[in-house]
Amino acid sequence: MTAQGRVEAVCVVHAERDSGTRRVPRTAIDKRTVDGPVPVGPLGLDGDHVCDTEHHGGTFKAVYAYQQDEAERWAADLGRDLPAGWFGENLRISGVAASDAVIGERWLVGDGETATELEVTGPRTPCGTFGVWSGEPGWVKRFAERGDTGAYLRVVRAGQVAAGDPIRRVHVPGHAVTVRDLFTGRDPDALVALLAQQPDLSPTVADKARRRIAGAKVQVEY
Repeated sequence: MTAQGRVEAVCVVHAERDSGTRRVPRTAIDKRTVDGPVPVGPLGLDGDHVCDTEHHGGTFKAVYAYQQDEAERWAADLGRDLPAGWFGENLRISGVAASDAVIGERWLVGDGETATELEVTGPRTPCGTFGVWSGEPGWVKRFAERGDTGAYLRVVRAGQVAAGDPIRRVHVPGHAVTVRDLFTGRDPDALVALLAQQPDLSPTVADKARRRIAGAKVQVEY
């Protein structure tokens, strides 16, 4: 099977930092590139961790991917370099959509027995810690308005990852609802199909879809 994309960089926590927020005083958002191969298990990459365990980490948010061309657009807008890991991502990727990936689609990363299979689970929601980390005015709002959220992934099959690994899309669900669709709520009818056809959604994603649908109904009624 021909590869559709590539891992440009693999990133794990460099050091914990003060978050700049009261809710969670420490953050592991400072991720930087490491040489591979890096083992990947059900909770993510070896050497990586989260501090805010309520909103980050766990099996449905084990790995976070951000696309190179999206990072380059932000770098051009901000007039600064945004190296791999700046978005808090574990994988900086190219050739395969992250924000526009279909929820539930699966990627095979690498080759042979050590290849890792990942499943797209949903969008990243920007938080105050991300805003502080960026140092950019109004960053959370700007990031959310563009909708280039990147994608969280579940580890379907443990393996290892390294820069240069090929990425192959091996399964795409028929409901066609993308990470961006869920984040923006732009097509509530499609979210109904998502809930019906994807029974193994993460609880937070299923809840977000239901809230988007309910919100659309309220707007129609009024």
